[in-house]
Amino acid sequence: MVLKYIKEYVIMTLGLAVFVFGWTAFLNPHEITGGGIAGLASVIHYGINSIPVSYAKFAIDILLLVVGFIILGKGFGIKTIYCVAMSFVFFQFMPMIPGLTSLSAGITDNLINALIGGAMSGIGIAIIITQGGSTGGTDIIALSINKYKNISPGRIYLVCDSLIVMSILLVNDKTLADVVYGFVEIIAFSYAVDMFLTGSQQSVQTLILSEHNDEIAARLQTLSIEGNRSVKSVQWSTEGEKKMLMVVSRKSYSNDIVKTAKQIDPNVILMTVPVTAVYGIEGKNQ
Repeated sequence: MVLKYIKEYVIMTLGLAVFVFGWTAFLNPHEITGGGIAGLASVIHYGINSIPVSYAKFAIDILLLVVGFIILGKGFGIKTIYCVAMSFVFFQFMPMIPGLTSLSAGITDNLINALIGGAMSGIGIAIIITQGGSTGGTDIIALSINKYKNISPGRIYLVCDSLIVMSILLVNDKTLADVVYGFVEIIAFSYAVDMFLTGSQQSVQTLILSEHNDEIAARLQTLSIEGNRSVKSVQWSTEGEKKMLMVVSRKSYSNDIVKTAKQIDPNVILMTVPVTAVYGIEGKNQ
């Protein structure tokens, strides 16, 4: 149990490092804003250069944590507090690493910097989410509003991020181009989070044509991946005298399915296609 918690915190720390790296190496050096509290802290830093991003973000995070505890109760847990504290440490000390802030100096197109920085920060946040962590921030705003108003959190995130990005216009010498770069960062961030979190969880359908389908089906039903998890379902359909084995599983299992089928029948024919939804398997939707 202790090792499990240590592993979770190590992975969350890695996620935080990736998240802050995206901002430190690609976004902040080119004064590109984005969504979330990191984006708001960056806008404050661009407007008042004497206030570092780390202090601005930490102050806002603490304020939102207090608001969250008052409105939502003690539901955040130690992981959120840990992530807030560690993000402050990374934002404070990562810019001091020699050559890091000038890493993207050769990339003169801010569109590319926005894409890379947004994608990296998205991957970092996704890693944190997989371990049950949260950086607080706009999550707290969304949950607090949703407690009293029937407004979807997604809509609240969109409004908050849009306002943060457009606030860059309050900073001297900033133009609509900077707003566009900010929205590019949001899109790259959101896409990276979705791809990281749902890519391996997508359902796929594998069609297997073989003279040994009975044996393949029996082997797949006992296939164990990551502990006691097994392939979700094995179904049959007939066409004349031929049998086709249809396997519905998570995308992460597809390589094991192909490998197992080929071990039994080197001449097997396999076709794998993505599916958007699966109903009626163990009473759950895929």
